[in-house]
Amino acid sequence: MANGQTSAKIRVLIVDDSPSVRTVLGSILAGDPEIAVMGSAPDAYAAAEMIRAEIPDVIFLDIEMPKMDGLTFLKKIMAQRPIPVVICSGLTQEGSDMMMQALAAGAVDVITKPKVHTAQHLRDAAMTICDVAKAAAHARVRSRKPRPVKLSVEAKNLADILIPAISPERAEKLKLSIPATEAVICLGASTGGTEALAAVLSTLPADCPATLVVQHMPEGFTGAFARRLDGLCAPRVMEARDGDLVRPGQVLIAPGNRHMMLRRAGSRYTVTIAEGPAVCRHRPSVDVLFRSAAQNGGPNVVAAILTGMGDDGARGLLEIRQTGGRTIAQNEETCVVFGMPKEAVERGGAEQILPLGRIGAELLTLAVRARTKVA
Repeated sequence: MANGQTSAKIRVLIVDDSPSVRTVLGSILAGDPEIAVMGSAPDAYAAAEMIRAEIPDVIFLDIEMPKMDGLTFLKKIMAQRPIPVVICSGLTQEGSDMMMQALAAGAVDVITKPKVHTAQHLRDAAMTICDVAKAAAHARVRSRKPRPVKLSVEAKNLADILIPAISPERAEKLKLSIPATEAVICLGASTGGTEALAAVLSTLPADCPATLVVQHMPEGFTGAFARRLDGLCAPRVMEARDGDLVRPGQVLIAPGNRHMMLRRAGSRYTVTIAEGPAVCRHRPSVDVLFRSAAQNGGPNVVAAILTGMGDDGARGLLEIRQTGGRTIAQNEETCVVFGMPKEAVERGGAEQILPLGRIGAELLTLAVRARTKVA
């Protein structure tokens, strides 16, 4: 802990010009026994004074503020004394584009400002905000070391509601019965994933295999994320819509607050975009995508699970491997948070464990091998 503190609590600094937002955020965070609100500041200058006196474990930072905007303050933090920063902002088109700039500048995650219309909205917001704070505290920001974080465990696997689990016997039957088609690449990521996905997708050629992506991100931001990637990558990148064809040379990003599933129609594939319960605390969920890919694509699927907190995707990656697909997990050294890949490795779902810089090339190599089955 900073300043020689021994407390196990994660100390959070809230920086937002809205008194009501500071109050609501502070109440939510202080309600978690693992989190302590170190303080709140109405602008970057007040926040800087507080950081000089005591260094927080995590900063929740607004973008639009007086005196100095949040993006400028974030860049100064990253340049002078890196601290995990979570961007907390409203949902506007302009704002979502700024969120992408903030993630590129070093923010570890982005959330929407909590809405308190109903008690259920507040409960949902509280769960998300506290989970993000814990993941951020665990994140590697340059030389910062990760810290252990306790994760609550779901009572049951809610992915079963959307896509029933498969037994080992059925997995073996699917492995042998699913017809060979063009390869489909599936990627899943969470904390730190926006930059990891950019690194992987930027290595793919314009005629790359059809690619599906789940990145844990709020509703309203995935469109801007897709546009950013589209400007960086050779293949076309777009936010997925229900019924979209899955085609070579195209990357489909699951829309925020919606699950994305792979569906087979003869020798072709489409995606289904659906509501439903949060799975592993997330919607979209990597497990939902991976499980649908296992059951509909089997040996035609090449999948990788990238940096992120928790265990979303671990079950699904194992099912992809059990049905004949090829699987990769990002290694610990190159992860911002080695949570999701670690869970996948420990459950036996990862056929290979690779550094981020090698994953794109290996995905292509495995996809080419899958294509030879079609020829």
